[in-house]
Amino acid sequence: MQETSAAAALVAGGSDALTTAADEAAATAAEHLGAFLSLGELSAYDDAVSTLGRVRNLAKLAQMAHPDAGVRTTAATVQQDLDKRLTEISLDPAVYRTLAGRDLTEEDSATRHWVGRVLRDMRLAGVDRDDETRARVRALQDELTATGQAFERTIASSTRTAELPPSALDGLPEDYVAAHPAGDDGLVRITTDYPDLVPFLTYSRDAAAREQLWRLNNLRAYPENESNLRRLLELRRELATLLGFATWADFVTANKMIGSEQAIADFIARISTAARDRGDRDYAVLLDRKRVDDPTAEAVEPWDNMYLTDRVRAEQFAFDSQAVRPYLEYHAVKDGLMAVAAEMFGVEFRPSEQPVWHPEVEAYDVVENGAVLGRIYLDMHPRADKFNHAAMFTMVVGKQGRTPECTLLCNLPNPANGRALLQPSDVRTFFHEFGHLLHQVFASAGRWSGVGGVSVEWDFVEAPSQLLEEWVRNHGVLARFARHVDTGEAIPAETVAAMRAAEEFGKGMLVRQQMYYAALSLELHRRDPSTLDIDAVEKETMEFHTPFRHPEGTKLHLSFGHLNGYSAMYYTYMWSLVIAKDLFTAFDPDDLLDPGPAGRYREKVIGRGGSAPAAELVRDFLGRDYDFEAFQAWLVS
Repeated sequence: MQETSAAAALVAGGSDALTTAADEAAATAAEHLGAFLSLGELSAYDDAVSTLGRVRNLAKLAQMAHPDAGVRTTAATVQQDLDKRLTEISLDPAVYRTLAGRDLTEEDSATRHWVGRVLRDMRLAGVDRDDETRARVRALQDELTATGQAFERTIASSTRTAELPPSALDGLPEDYVAAHPAGDDGLVRITTDYPDLVPFLTYSRDAAAREQLWRLNNLRAYPENESNLRRLLELRRELATLLGFATWADFVTANKMIGSEQAIADFIARISTAARDRGDRDYAVLLDRKRVDDPTAEAVEPWDNMYLTDRVRAEQFAFDSQAVRPYLEYHAVKDGLMAVAAEMFGVEFRPSEQPVWHPEVEAYDVVENGAVLGRIYLDMHPRADKFNHAAMFTMVVGKQGRTPECTLLCNLPNPANGRALLQPSDVRTFFHEFGHLLHQVFASAGRWSGVGGVSVEWDFVEAPSQLLEEWVRNHGVLARFARHVDTGEAIPAETVAAMRAAEEFGKGMLVRQQMYYAALSLELHRRDPSTLDIDAVEKETMEFHTPFRHPEGTKLHLSFGHLNGYSAMYYTYMWSLVIAKDLFTAFDPDDLLDPGPAGRYREKVIGRGGSAPAAELVRDFLGRDYDFEAFQAWLVS
């Protein structure tokens, strides 16, 4: 008989259950903390923090995914309260003194690393400051949590809809057209949700319609989030300066691999410069292709990018992404991905009957040698007021004797609406986010929850996920599950080869686009909010790092959800990609499912969680320090 997950039951439950759980967690944590202050036992400290963190994580998930608005509101309040309690612990001088006074000479290296990291982060939080400063830090952290939640809620509820003539669907796949019939007024309605947005911008031949939908998407959360974002920047600046840092960017990188604000700026400049020539050539090809349709064209606009890129790939690289979609049916991709992970890492994914917060959510136990290592939940399709991007949400951080649980929230096409045929980019997203799940599950066998899961430096977290994307580009992997929805034919090797060749086109522009996002997130957090013109910074960074003119009146920053969680650190994705490309050199591209390197990778990297600095984990796996060579080779190839 399967064990019922108390964590999933709590997310699926109502407001009263969340409130009760929060009260119980606070009481239990207080008992553990009292025991820690009396006896100095690390287990008591770990239990105190993880007890609060567990319910806090579940409230966060409920806030992002529960279909009931009242539950989402309660969840936001619960999360704020528990964040406040966690802040109190991080600012408690007695806790700090007890931890700092603990003799760790007989402890293992993972424990020493964990405690050292906790002490460093407590100092960064201001634990060693005077009472007045700590009180102000508490107030700032509380308001930051509330404002960040408001910023994210506004994005989640800001789906826009374009009303267009049916002719705007010319070029779209048949299943997409069938799913968007004209209304009584003769118009079709296309939303800014990903399953609508991405295919439309990729395939619609109507440039004016693409522009209309693109602009709507870049005005989501306007004007509501203007005040929320401004306040986030003000609070962060005050908190950073209060703690002795010149900017938030310097403060937030003090415990990351990269180390400083200036290092971010240098990294962005290095990557953007390295991609400039490739990006300029990509743009020139797009402009030439646009002039086939419009000989008077002088520039490629942002809403042209996906469409023209797809046309170039189809016409010059013999790759038709629409022809690939029938091989990428949602259920087949999901089952295939789990089969790939199972073979690589020697586990299996068994369906698990668990309480869920929406009928579409699926639960699976991750099993190894008959024992449950962890539990994962897949909440994969868009719905009103749900988190509208793609991310892994931690539910329970595992450790010895405690099963980890985590959830994917994605927005892939829904089989309930007809054939759910994925874009190749959807499949990459699925593999990427699944990489986070594997990291969370496999890094959960240590003594401390503070070491478990994805508790490495933040700017390494994306590397394991970006590594797993490489498997999507391999015919031997895809042929296992990418079968034509009508004929059952496996995806041909020449189709995958064409897809890979076509993917290479545009990567210079893609890298520079990522550097635009990274520069935007950095510049907003290194300049003085009192004189900051946010619209001007968006225009400046976009036009410096990409070949596109910034369309007047659009405000990407208001729906750029990473400005809450990642703040100044969007550089993380490219930083992690540099490392991921290097990690991939240890695998055999002719046999990516070989359990040998996969097992070593699990043992040396993702299985160790935060037990050591990320650079050390990579060094142990590669036998050397990571470097830029593999990334540079990929970029110029």
